[in-house]
Amino acid sequence: MATKIRLQRHGRKHHAFYPIVVADSRAPRDGKFIERIGSYNPNTNPATISLNFERALYWINVGAQPTDTARRILSHEGVLLMKHLQGGVKKGAFSEEEAQRRFEAWKKSKVAATDAMKSKLADEKKQADSKRLADEQAKNNAKAEAVAKKKAELAAAEAAKKAEEAAAANAEAEGEASAEGAAEAPAAE
Repeated sequence: MATKIRLQRHGRKHHAFYPIVVADSRAPRDGKFIERIGSYNPNTNPATISLNFERALYWINVGAQPTDTARRILSHEGVLLMKHLQGGVKKGAFSEEEAQRRFEAWKKSKVAATDAMKSKLADEKKQADSKRLADEQAKNNAKAEAVAKKKAELAAAEAAKKAEEAAAANAEAEGEASAEGAAEAPAAE
C-alpha cells in the first residue's frame, strides 16, 4: 500500500482550511485516511500550521510520500531536516546530541524570523491605522471648516437681509411720515 501525506480540503468557498493526513494514495482527496497529523490554515497572516511532529517524522521515516504542498509544510516545520539529521547519525557523521543541537539552532532561528515578521506586520498595521485616523481627522476638520464657513455666510446673508428689511421699513416709515407731514401742511394753510 502506497501512503501519501497530503491535504484534505475543508471549510467554505474562498475560506478553506486543510487537515494534513496520511492516506492511501488510491483514496479520494477528502475521503478515507489512515491518520490525521496536523492542520494548515492559510486564512491567517502568517498562515497557521499545527503539526504532530513525532507522527509526521514517523510516517516520513516509514516511507510515506508527501505531496508538493505537504512537503513544503513539513520542510517549514523541520520534519525533513530532522530526517536528514537522523540519516547523518545513522551514517556516523555526527552524534545524536549534535543532531539535536543543530535542529534546536535551526528551530530558534526559524522562530526568531517568524516573530520578527509578525512584529513587522503588527507595526505596519498600527502605522496604517494611525495614518488612516490622521487622514480621517484631517477630512473631518476640513469638513467642519467648510460647514462653519457656510454657516457664517448664511448668518451674514441673514443679517444683511434683516438690515435691508429694517432699512426698507425705516424708509417706508419716513416716507409715510413725510407724506403725512405734507398732507397736514396744505391743510394748515
